[in-house]
Amino acid sequence: AAEVVSASPNGLEIRQTVDLTLQPNGAYRAFTSVSSWWDPAHTYSGDANNLSLNPVPGGCFCERNPKAGGGVEHMRVAYVEPGKRIVLTGSLGPLLYEATTGVMDVQIKSTATGTQLTLNYKVAGFAKGGADKLAPIVDRVIGTQVSRLRAYAATQSKN
Repeated sequence: AAEVVSASPNGLEIRQTVDLTLQPNGAYRAFTSVSSWWDPAHTYSGDANNLSLNPVPGGCFCERNPKAGGGVEHMRVAYVEPGKRIVLTGSLGPLLYEATTGVMDVQIKSTATGTQLTLNYKVAGFAKGGADKLAPIVDRVIGTQVSRLRAYAATQSKN
């Protein structure tokens, strides 16, 4: 399930919910293994293997960019409760170049068949042209990532 919860010129909120066949700790491990499921088309380096997520307070969701000799801090970990919740702060993709800040709140809840993972991403600030215009694009990109996470998690439930 995907939805643009709200959108205005100064902010947006999107929510993506997906059912996973993993137990909560497995779903958490799958999410934090970002290089295994993130779409390389939505990286600066063109290679998801350059992504890392250190799931500790202050940890970085970062990307090395060996070709350019640098890297990107996509988000910073603000809150961790393994198997239940992880909260990241920062602005993804082109939002990085705007005067915006974001909060990605990922919650994992146990279900009869595994887990339900809900990713809520809120962005606020000044986005040239208006955040409301970016909301459908951000929703689509995050939706792609969540779909890839679901596919990756399915491979992990067989292990």
